[in-house]
Formats: sequence, C-alpha cells, structure tokens
Amino acid sequence: MNPTTVIKLPFTRRAGWKELQRRRPSIAKLAFGLVLPMSLIPPVLLYYAGTHYGDAFVAGFGDRQWRFITTILFLSELLTFFVMGWLIHTVVNIADDLTIDYQDAYLLAALAPLPLWSSAVVLLIPSLLLNVLAVLVALGISCSLVYQGLGALCERQGQDMTTMSATYTIMAAGVLAWGLLMAIIWSY
Repeated sequence: MNPTTVIKLPFTRRAGWKELQRRRPSIAKLAFGLVLPMSLIPPVLLYYAGTHYGDAFVAGFGDRQWRFITTILFLSELLTFFVMGWLIHTVVNIADDLTIDYQDAYLLAALAPLPLWSSAVVLLIPSLLLNVLAVLVALGISCSLVYQGLGALCERQGQDMTTMSATYTIMAAGVLAWGLLMAIIWSY
C-alpha cells in the first residue's frame, strides 16, 4: 500500500480499507510488524527528551527516572494494543447494527494509535506547547481513523449513529488509558 493511501485512511472509508481487509494480516504480524516497532518511538524519544533537555522542556522534567518510566510506557503500549483489539470487538458486536471479526478489530487497534506514535517525533523539539498541540492533532486524527475504520470494516445494517457511538466508546477508553499512562509518567 502506498503512503498516499495510508494518509487518506482517517478521512475516507473507501481508500485503502478494503485492501487492508483483503490482506488479512494476522494479529501476530500486526503485533510484531507494526505495533512493536511503532510503539518504540514514544519511549525512545521521551527518554531522549527527558535526559537531554528535560528541564528546558518543563522544570523538574530532567530529574525523573527515565529508564523506568519509558520501560513502563513501552510495555503499557503493547498491552493496550491487545486490550483495545478486544474492546473494539466487544463494543462493536454489542449492538445489532454493526459486526466486526477479531481480525479486523485488531487491524483497527493497530492502526488507530499510528498518529499518536508519530506525534512523538515532536519531542525532539523542547517546546511543551508544540508537543501538546501535536498530541491533540494526533488524537483528533486517531479518532477519525477509528470512525472511518469502523465504517469501512464493519458489516453494517444501521445508520452512522451506531458507528459514532461505538467510536465514542472506543476513543473514551483509549483516552482514559492514555491519561493513565501520562499520569504514570508525571508521578515518577
């Protein structure tokens, strides 16, 4: 799949989704080929930011235990992939209007955090405001990715209201998990 198609995924239900669904990557292939390498980006860049210009970023940021924090963050990201795949499958299949199989649920769980993982590149710039803005934009794109993905991957018999409701529930759980991860980082 070319990069242009991947960039279009959050904005349309047509471009690329059916091709991804036809490829049917296994959950293990998604975990080791996409989730594992991409989930390394935030901990590595957070460690770099914290150890190289931590206090310039935020006062007291450089004195934290970055090896411990980034290891917990990395392991939490991996665990979150498996939990989110299960959650997507469960939330979508509760309603009678939508259905999704485990393969597609885990595909969506692997693709949804891509904007958030990619936004960690902004940690190379020691600006708190810029980093917060990058995360907020990435979160919006991630929400759109979940919504468009559900619309494209689910067998649908209802209206978009069910898709929006499922997206809201999934993203609320994702933001809660992300908030807990950020609380861990700030508490240590």
